Amino acid sequence: MTEIDGALAGKADPSGVERVVNAPLPTVYGDFQAVGYLDRTRGDEQVALVYGDIEEEGMLTRLHSECLTGDAFGSRHCECGPQLSTALREIAAEGRGILVYLRGHEGRGIGLLAKLQAMKLQAEGLDTVEANLALGLPVDARDYGVAADILHDLGVRSVRLLSNNPRKREALLRNGIKVDEQVPLLIPPCEDNITYLRTKRERLDHDLPHLDAVVGHRV
Repeated sequence: MTEIDGALAGKADPSGVERVVNAPLPTVYGDFQAVGYLDRTRGDEQVALVYGDIEEEGMLTRLHSECLTGDAFGSRHCECGPQLSTALREIAAEGRGILVYLRGHEGRGIGLLAKLQAMKLQAEGLDTVEANLALGLPVDARDYGVAADILHDLGVRSVRLLSNNPRKREALLRNGIKVDEQVPLLIPPCEDNITYLRTKRERLDHDLPHLDAVVGHRV
């Protein structure tokens, strides 16, 4: 991790992210480095968790959208919490990798309170796409440009992307990060999230082939 420390002083990305701090972060998954950034365009504070020595090519990488209900509270409405823990576990098992935790992405970018309003509508029968539209909000407002900026700052030129979402791959490619491989991050569905997951597959183009084995429930 010495290359991170060595590049810290005065490091600023011309695209708008500024590296502020690098601190050790021991976790239940292993000993990571937390590299903190300021997105000077939006004002968001961002963090990349780095495990092992960074390489320019083929870094196992997860872009994880902030999800308070799933990541912190263990909500079964989505698969975000298990995806976060699985990604950290897989990165540690790989021996090196990066997880970019994207703040400002709550509810696919609509914010926490709007997400809770959408969840209420979903409990009343709408799917996740219909709920956002019923609130007059975009279906997906996330921007992954800051994630690409962070990877550029860390010296990463290509990744093996831990994701089922083709939009993440497309966004990295648009922003100059090569995607060598898209690695599935499939979490077994449960009764509470199967409809949500099917909507992600059928209406948001997520690659979720494991849902084929699950019968019942409308999209």
